[in-house]
Amino acid sequence: MDISLTLWVLTVVGLAALIAVDFFIGRKPHEVSLREAGAWTAVWVALAGLFGVGLLVLAGGKPAGEFFAGFITEKSLSVDNLFVFVLIMAKFSVPSRYQQRVLLVGVLIALVLRTVFIAAGAAIIAGFSWVFYLFGAFLIWTAWKLVQEARAGGEDEEYEENRLLKAVERRFGVADRYHGTKLWIRQNGKRVMTPMLVVMLAIGTTDVLFALDSIPAIFGLTQDPYIVFTANAFALMGLRQLYFLIGGLLKKLVHLSYGLSVILGFIGVKLVLHALHESGVHVPQISVPVSLGVICAVLVVTTLTSLHASARRAGREAAQAGGDRGPQDRKDRKDRKDRIEA
Repeated sequence: MDISLTLWVLTVVGLAALIAVDFFIGRKPHEVSLREAGAWTAVWVALAGLFGVGLLVLAGGKPAGEFFAGFITEKSLSVDNLFVFVLIMAKFSVPSRYQQRVLLVGVLIALVLRTVFIAAGAAIIAGFSWVFYLFGAFLIWTAWKLVQEARAGGEDEEYEENRLLKAVERRFGVADRYHGTKLWIRQNGKRVMTPMLVVMLAIGTTDVLFALDSIPAIFGLTQDPYIVFTANAFALMGLRQLYFLIGGLLKKLVHLSYGLSVILGFIGVKLVLHALHESGVHVPQISVPVSLGVICAVLVVTTLTSLHASARRAGREAAQAGGDRGPQDRKDRKDRKDRIEA
């Protein structure tokens, strides 16, 4: 699409206004209820849907399809971020009433950093079409890595601060406790960061690692920087509410990594095919409707199999807790009953 500077400005201003409203409503620190999280999640999904419909009316089916495919892909990949966010919250012992504020600012930092990535990616793609080969190969490698990590398990995984965050902590120092929502305080005559600011930086900078695969993934669905930016913005801005809404369900999504690996591998293949086509090789290309269908189907199947596997595991654990150790235990009880009756 040919996007004017005016439309870019209006889009950024509109997103900033929505963020400001979100911040104003939740400005007072409090524990987020499931009802509140569900309502705001629905609001952000509805806003993304309205934006997509607007693209459909004003620009046609192709840009709208690319936006929805990009939004769903970024949303599904961002769910994986929530696992790390849970680890970060536990690592820094963030009080529940402050978690909403931490996530809001942390996600805003992540959005700013992703915007830089998007601009860089768009510039590279515009100048070097062969970069699609690199993006495609990277996504396929990432998909394989996700499968390996899922098979290895991650029960004892812990968050480890990145080098940038450690350097900032050494440079400015960190207070020994939280001071409400304050980001800086004076301690022993020196201005130091509070743990609140450290956690915000941790969430924002950690998201950069996820952007390394999510940005190439969405460029595999569309090369329009405007669609890439807006899909990322809507996916990220609803992430905070999603954290509170499905936080308790994350452990039940046991097959999520497998589903994400399939999506990334699929988009990686799509990118390689596109790169070959751009090089003059006659190969089939994967259309946006097919991409959208595959992504949705994988997410549905992954969710259903995850919930089924979690239910079976919970059933086994309940049986063991109740003293039923399986077929042998039941056989022993039957034998004892037969002896008594005899």
